[in-house]
Amino acid sequence: MSLFGLLEVSGSALSAQSVRLNTISSNLANAESVSGSPEAAYRARQPVFSSVHRQFSDPTSADALVGVRVDRIVESTAVPRKEYAPSHPLADDDGYIYFGNVNAVEEMANMISASRSYQNSVEVMNTSKQLLLQTLNIGR
Repeated sequence: MSLFGLLEVSGSALSAQSVRLNTISSNLANAESVSGSPEAAYRARQPVFSSVHRQFSDPTSADALVGVRVDRIVESTAVPRKEYAPSHPLADDDGYIYFGNVNAVEEMANMISASRSYQNSVEVMNTSKQLLLQTLNIGR
């Protein structure tokens, strides 16, 4: 794989981790949102990644890999948390309100992981850039 290929892979990783961080931010922002029914409660979302290969290339070849992409964003199937609050304006007929199924601790751990992955991709890009610059200076 060439140094330019590293830049391509790192760029796609930056883009994917950016989507991941935005999804986590959305989940944390809606962690305590309240609704009057379990169907209307916020559902945590997670991005699904896949590797991208060059078209018309052998997928086992080192030159075939060109990065990562976000295939889709899926919603959690976990049951929303319900709480008995008959005086709440959104309470259902039985007096329950429903919170989103976001686990804030899990989301914070995911945020740290995504942030570190983003930083690593930036470091790969910086190192590739330095190597390319040093290669250009060899001929001087």
